[in-house]
Amino acid sequence: MKTHAIANSSWTTSSYGGAADTSPMELSALGEHLGHCKGSQGRLFALRCIAETMNGYISARFITTLVVVTLLIGAGATMLS
Repeated sequence: MKTHAIANSSWTTSSYGGAADTSPMELSALGEHLGHCKGSQGRLFALRCIAETMNGYISARFITTLVVVTLLIGAGATMLS
């Protein structure tokens, strides 16, 4: 029976029979990353999220949105005249 060893492996999902826990250094790095992400959320973060959501909704339904906007403008122009 032949066994093949992987040379120069820098990352693995195996715990080699040990506990599959995170190290304190990994938890510290994760905490720093989450702190950085939370700090980057300024006052306009919620507004940006809403704008991105609306952009996704409108771009997925572009033609329908154009028709609805055209109908609304036409109806508004008719009421004003």
